[in-house]
Amino acid sequence: MRALVQRVTRASVTVEGRVTGAIGRGLVVLVGAARGDGPGEADWLARKVAGLRVFDDGAGRMNLALAEAGGGVLAVPQFTLYGDARRGRRPDFTRAERPEAAEPLFERFCATLAGEGVPVARGVFRAHMAIELVNDGPVTLLLEREPGEAGA
Repeated sequence: MRALVQRVTRASVTVEGRVTGAIGRGLVVLVGAARGDGPGEADWLARKVAGLRVFDDGAGRMNLALAEAGGGVLAVPQFTLYGDARRGRRPDFTRAERPEAAEPLFERFCATLAGEGVPVARGVFRAHMAIELVNDGPVTLLLEREPGEAGA
C-alpha cells in the first residue's frame, strides 16, 4: 500500500456538492492499494501515519505525532497512486488493486487509524471528489509497504 501524506492547517473533501469529510490541523492521506495487499499492509500503514512525528513541538522541531498535536486525518482513497507513466502518455493502472478488494483495505486503514486514537474524516470510495487543503510547511511524505514486506 502507498500513502501520500500532506501536513495541513485545514482540508475538506466534497462529493456532488456535499462535504463528506473535513479536518482542521492534521494530515491529508491519499491511500492506494496494490494487487496483493492485505490487512497487514493496511494496519502497518495506519500505524505508521498515526506515529509520524511531523508536527512542531514548543521548540519548533518536528517531534509531535497526530495525537500529541491534536490533529486529525482526512483519508482519501486514491488508486492513481499506482499509476505508471514511465512509458507513453497514458498512465497504466495495472498495479492498482481492483476496487472490490481495495475498498475493504481502505476501510481497514481508516478503522485501524481510528483505533490508534486519531480522528478520521474520509473521502468516498469510487466517487469523483473535490479536495481543498491548505498545506502546512509544506510537509509531504510518500509512505509505502509492499505486499508481504516485514518491518515496523
